[in-house]
Amino acid sequence: MLKKGIAVLISLLVLGGTFFVGYSVGLESAQPISVIEVIGKNPQGSADTKAVDFSLFWDVWSRIEEKYVDQSKINREKLVFGAISGMVRALGDPYTEFFPPQETKQFQEDIKGAFGGIGAEIGIRKGVLTIISPLKDSPAERAGLHAGDKVLGIDGVGTADLSLNEAVGKIRGEVGTKVVLTVLRDEKGDKPFDVTVIRDIIKIPIVRTEKKQDGVFVIHLYHFTENSGVEFRNAIQEFAASGSQKLVLDLRNNPGGYLDMAVEIASWFLGPGDIVAREKFADGTEELYRSRGYRILDRVPTIILVNEGSASASEILAGALRDNKAMKLVGRTTFGKGSVQELINLEQNSSVKITIAKWLTPNGTEINEVGLTPDVLVEIPTEPEEGKDYDLEAAIEILKKM
Repeated sequence: MLKKGIAVLISLLVLGGTFFVGYSVGLESAQPISVIEVIGKNPQGSADTKAVDFSLFWDVWSRIEEKYVDQSKINREKLVFGAISGMVRALGDPYTEFFPPQETKQFQEDIKGAFGGIGAEIGIRKGVLTIISPLKDSPAERAGLHAGDKVLGIDGVGTADLSLNEAVGKIRGEVGTKVVLTVLRDEKGDKPFDVTVIRDIIKIPIVRTEKKQDGVFVIHLYHFTENSGVEFRNAIQEFAASGSQKLVLDLRNNPGGYLDMAVEIASWFLGPGDIVAREKFADGTEELYRSRGYRILDRVPTIILVNEGSASASEILAGALRDNKAMKLVGRTTFGKGSVQELINLEQNSSVKITIAKWLTPNGTEINEVGLTPDVLVEIPTEPEEGKDYDLEAAIEILKKM
């Protein structure tokens, strides 16, 4: 989830970090040979440096400086970055990450909505690198990747020990080059298979509209970028001009994005002050995010489509509309990305992304790792009929009776 603010971003994707070193504990017991001075001696904002013993860290550092055979190849900045990465990874949370400064550019490209790659959002689900969703008309979609595919290998390299950021780095590359993903898909049994994808410049789509029969209008919302609010407002104007009376909001394969955009879009359906989401912190306190109360779509019969590729902000929007307006969710259980990451910009052009909270729906339902179960479960046949949208057909049938 992306949380827009001054010098703070929250992301489903990945980026940088920096390091602090406790000086008073451990330095005296194991002086590193080539380190003349330690800068940033105490953890920022913490006076209690005695709670952590850094002696083992400095002991290993000094032994590397003294004994490592290729002294000329020692890159002390990389050693520090590696130490931070290991510290953060020890938390066991795939969305809390440290990144060297190089990844800053990658994150900025993601936020702008244009970057080079295969056009698929990925995440960690139950410890396995997983395709959250292939973007519409992307190389990943054209190659046949599906939401929920488990990525076991990238160009022959196993993914079990890769962080999310490392996996993203391996998947991305020069435009026109290929990457081979070894994929495990539930409906294909237990046998992994390879999918070759040709990398390209990726432009993230936001909204597409479609007028159907029986007075039904469909808004396909693909992503919550910083322009999603404007694009959705334009879609509402198209809906009003179409003469349609009923709406399908399609959030399938929508991997999320800015929280602010989820609140903005929910506000077209909800009254002023209605709760859109609850943000629960480690100390048990909650921050409530409330509707701005535009209410233009308040009385429009609406069905929401979701699937295993609906994550983060799309889960928040779907949960808010179901809890507040009893709107039915149709499709399959959502991804379950309900944690909040704060991206803090630090020195050396780096930053650290830390999970600081979890999302709950207005009624208090936790999203993280469980997702939202649809009110109407639609099973897709192993060999679906070409061109048939089973979810959308089910939604239209429900709307006919409303």
